[in-house]
This record gives sequence, C-alpha cells and structure tokens, in this order.
Amino acid sequence: MSGINQSKVSVTLRNPLVRDDQITYDIILNDTQLAKDWVDALKQILQNNNLLEKNFCFLGFPDTQRDMEYLSNELKEAVDTINQYFDDYEITETYTPKTLRNGLDPNQNLMNQLHNHFEVLQGTVENLSDYYRRADYKTKYAIRQLNIICHELESLMLSLRKKVNAPDWVRSSQITTFLQCERFELTDEHREGFSTNGYDRQFGSVYMHWTQIGKTLFEVFNDEGAPELTDAVCEAITHLQYYSGEFDVEWGNTVNRGDSTVPWHNQSQDEFEAWLRDNKLDPKDIKLSLGYLPLGKIDLTTFGTDDPIEIREQLGKYLDVYKIEVDGVSNTFEYCWTDSDYKQQQINRMIPGYDFSSRG
Repeated sequence: MSGINQSKVSVTLRNPLVRDDQITYDIILNDTQLAKDWVDALKQILQNNNLLEKNFCFLGFPDTQRDMEYLSNELKEAVDTINQYFDDYEITETYTPKTLRNGLDPNQNLMNQLHNHFEVLQGTVENLSDYYRRADYKTKYAIRQLNIICHELESLMLSLRKKVNAPDWVRSSQITTFLQCERFELTDEHREGFSTNGYDRQFGSVYMHWTQIGKTLFEVFNDEGAPELTDAVCEAITHLQYYSGEFDVEWGNTVNRGDSTVPWHNQSQDEFEAWLRDNKLDPKDIKLSLGYLPLGKIDLTTFGTDDPIEIREQLGKYLDVYKIEVDGVSNTFEYCWTDSDYKQQQINRMIPGYDFSSRG
C-alpha cells in the first residue's frame, strides 16, 4: 500500500450528553512508510463503514460520564441477562460501586471472579464454550460485556486512585478499533519503529493498535515472572505480523527510557533486556516486535494548553468518537452509548460475526 506525505487525519469527539458540543483534533503524521500505509488502511475502514468499537474506546479517564455507578448498572444488566438465559450457570456475586472497591483500590478478588465468569462462558477463539454456542444474540452480547466492563472498571478505578495519590500519572488512553477490519502484512521497514521507540510512550502521541491475539514477550516477562523460554512457553507467544487502520492515542504523561523521573520504567526495561539475552534473544531484533509503533502526534492547539492534566479534564466531557476524516474520506458514527436502543444497534451489527464464530 502507498500513501501521500501530506495526509491529514482529523478526529471529532462529542459530548455524549450534549451532542452538538464537539471538539476536533488533528493527527500530525510521522514521515514513515508505516504512517503512510496506515492512512490508506484507515481510509479503507472509513469507506467500508466498519463498526467502530465504542464499548471499549476510552480508558482511564477519571472524570467521565461512564462513572462507577453507570458501569455497575451496565454490569448488573449483563449479569441479569446471563442468569435469566441459562438454567445451568449462575453469577451470584453482587457488583456495586461499594463492593467493587476496597477503599481506593479495586476489589481484585471480585474482579478476578468476574473475569473468570467471562472465560468460562466465552471459551477461547479456538474453542468457544458450549455456553456461548447455546446463547442467543442478546446473551452473547452480555457475555462479551462482562470482559469489556471488567477492564473498563479496572482502568477507571486505578485512575480514580491515581487522581488522588499521583495525579500526574493517571494513564488515560483512546483505543480506536473497528470490527472485522482488514489486516495487512507488517514489513521490516514498518518494524523499524520498534528499534527507535521501544516501550516509550509520549503524551499526545498516536500508536499502531496491536491487531492480533496472543501474548507478547514483554507480557510473558511481566505476567509470568520472567520464566525460562521453553518450547511450551514460546508456543503461546506471538510477534506482531499485521497492521490495520486502527490506532491508539496516549493521553497519559510521557514515559521515556533514560528519564530520571521514571526509574521504574528504566529498571523494567533493563531487566527485560537482560531476560531476553539470558534466553538467547537479541533485544535489538525488530522481528521480536518489542514495543509500540509510533504513527504521529496530536496537534494540541485544539485544547489551548499542553498541560496533560488540563487536557485530560477537557477530554472527559467528550468521550465519544463522532467522526474521522482523512484526505476528504470520512465516516460519521452517529450511534452512541447514550442511545436508548444502543445495545440493540450493536447486536444487529454483530449478528453476522456471532453466527460465524458460533457455527458448529
């Protein structure tokens, strides 16, 4: 795929409660082949009218209309739907703003139980559970909601805690994904971004969304206690093979390796690279997909400030992607989680995927 150097990407956000209240920011693209090819992939998504995943788009914003009360009610509705459908499975825990937290901390035991319910009811991509195959469309949607709301709640609770204890380190982000969008082969030229960026994250920067399932080396290192990379462990690891027109925006403060203000990041990266070398892997090997692939930066003039805390406070009112435009190619996403029939709109769009994934 090929692109043009002066492409302009504009994203319009709206207030989900006052829909004519909108803001637009522009993405200033890097002069890289990946950024050019990403633009073409994004245009294709807009032209194909792929469904924008609004259920899992904005994470870690402490000041949001999707607050603890709203998410708890959404979770209760999903649980009620599941319990009413199955006569051989019941979720008995109570999820309220009070039970979900221990002081400022998430109630991790309850969150783990919630995620376990999702895993049992959904199964895996390769082996969907009998519960999921038996479920009707409304219940399939509810099962998926368990996972999505679980992660949104965890992200919200952590940000609410950080807003009190460490406001500079609230980790807000925009995860812009589309259902059933086309993926393309990642090239070695695209992967050069891993060597120049690594695991650094810049406030207001745009990154390629990780568009495949499976654990990365860094996730195995973090989540599994830096194990020896045996054949069995390696089978679960996937290095990035594809890119798409999807993208993530970092709205948390900048984390750069070598910066003395982030000693935890420096230590983690040093230990990670030592672990790679111990396992006969080269930390500079771009085929290992170590890090994030940068695409560009947000033009912050939209917000009238470059202060991250002030910008996050502004964004908290506009957590709904309304329109994306690239070089005159655009799509408007009218549907919103505040629509009275939002869930049914989503279910109607997802029916072909439900039918395909649960076929016998």
